[in-house]
Amino acid sequence: MAGGIGSRFWPQSREACPKQFINVFEEQSLLQQTLTRMAPIVPPERTLVVTHERYADLTREQLSPIPEENILGEPISRNTAPCIAYAAIKLRAMDPEAVMIVLPADHLVKREDRFLNILRKATVVANKPGALVTIGIQPSYPATGYGYIQYDPSESERDGAYRVRTFAEKPNEATAERFLDSGDFLWNSGIFVWRADAILENMQTHLKSTWRAFEEASRHLGTDQEDAAIRQAYYKSTRISIDVGIMERASNVYVVPGRFGWSDIGDWRAVYDLSDKNRHGNVLRGNVIVHDTSRCLVNAGKRLVAVVGIHDVVVVDTDDALLICHQNSTQQVKNVVDYLHAHQHKDFV
Repeated sequence: MAGGIGSRFWPQSREACPKQFINVFEEQSLLQQTLTRMAPIVPPERTLVVTHERYADLTREQLSPIPEENILGEPISRNTAPCIAYAAIKLRAMDPEAVMIVLPADHLVKREDRFLNILRKATVVANKPGALVTIGIQPSYPATGYGYIQYDPSESERDGAYRVRTFAEKPNEATAERFLDSGDFLWNSGIFVWRADAILENMQTHLKSTWRAFEEASRHLGTDQEDAAIRQAYYKSTRISIDVGIMERASNVYVVPGRFGWSDIGDWRAVYDLSDKNRHGNVLRGNVIVHDTSRCLVNAGKRLVAVVGIHDVVVVDTDDALLICHQNSTQQVKNVVDYLHAHQHKDFV
């Protein structure tokens, strides 16, 4: 899934080239890292990328190993449920027994060997009739920026999966601390594994309008009517996440817990936390000079950036915009993008 706009990574992430297409940590973009990470168990010809149609060319440019027909362009953004429905009908047409691994394109995984082993376990569980599997992250602190999954420790499968009791939205700090104390809550990674036919059957039960729209579109796959049919399906579908639309309602849901150095890299603070730092706790990229400065992320563009007497700050410089914010305020960068949209400053978004 590669259709987001990454507004919390402004000004480097823009609508023309959002977060998943930029190099946040390494030479590869987050999208390219996702494809590389999956290569040992899923070859490029069996990989689909669902993105907004405006990013189709950029996706092809970055992911040349993937066949062009495997890049699926969304006409409008409708959250994750229609996105997954689109991929599911395509995969079902390729292989009626296909197992889908659903991945966001902008996550970080540091222990890729562990991650792939978790996915292998999840695919075994996903082959059970009607099973829907999600990957849960063992929490290391009471995070308020993640959703949570509560599981039943007494109902475990041989493959390391547990029956899910409930999903919880992002909690406040006190609630997050209670979740950790209880010992049966995991962070919701947004990574899912299921058979394509299983998720479509659940859509038929829980998201009827979306299911009907994409079932109709599936009759036109591989024809010159496919693009028009998919466009109609999106306009007829409910704007809803797969978590709210299906996972919180379905009965046959399992979670496989894991620890593999996962982060959803939600903002610049996450980039700082996950990056190597110098002896003053700074992360410095590009042409940067610092003096009496500590615990800062400074990401320079073409210009020289000098930072003096500042602590716990994020500085991101681009050709036409400069971001300066406190480490604790990086979630609010999205508000800047909302402001720019509201005041018609389209050149900066």
